[in-house]
Amino acid sequence: MHKIITVTGNKPSELTIMNEKDPRIGFIKKAIKQRLLKYIDNGLEWVIISGQMGVELWAAEVVIDLQSEYDIRLGVFPPFREIESRWPDFYKEKFNEVLMHADFTQSLYEDTYKGPYQFSNKDNWLLEKTEASVILGDEEFPGSIQYFLDKAKKKQETDGYLIDWITPFDLEEIVLEEQTHNSFE
Repeated sequence: MHKIITVTGNKPSELTIMNEKDPRIGFIKKAIKQRLLKYIDNGLEWVIISGQMGVELWAAEVVIDLQSEYDIRLGVFPPFREIESRWPDFYKEKFNEVLMHADFTQSLYEDTYKGPYQFSNKDNWLLEKTEASVILGDEEFPGSIQYFLDKAKKKQETDGYLIDWITPFDLEEIVLEEQTHNSFE
């Protein structure tokens, strides 16, 4: 049983998602929801994220939606204050909406950005506080999640930490399910 997990994955640009109306976001959210429901059925209590653009914010929205039916809580722990200051306006708004609906939020550093060590320490903190990670991405081409993944793999070897992938193949399956379902309507 995993009571506290983190969800992370690639940034929108790494997924070639350039705007909030991209239909692939719906498939990504559906994949995250399916995975979270399995954890909820097994006693999941908290999803904690750092609030990064893309997969983490979409996961937060999924958790917020699931809260209407399930006793699941959301914690948002940005590595530093004003992480969103250089983001496009749409993601700034989404981040602030997520913060308003989160059950708990606190920056890991009270300062604004000072250096890459803040991101590294954020990864360490998330791995220390969680029992599993759901990672949306391609293990062969991890992109920006490489640093987190390297640390998670070490923790997996030493502590049996669970790394649960949502792969491009999983997303393709969801697209095919949707297409099949829609063709019968």
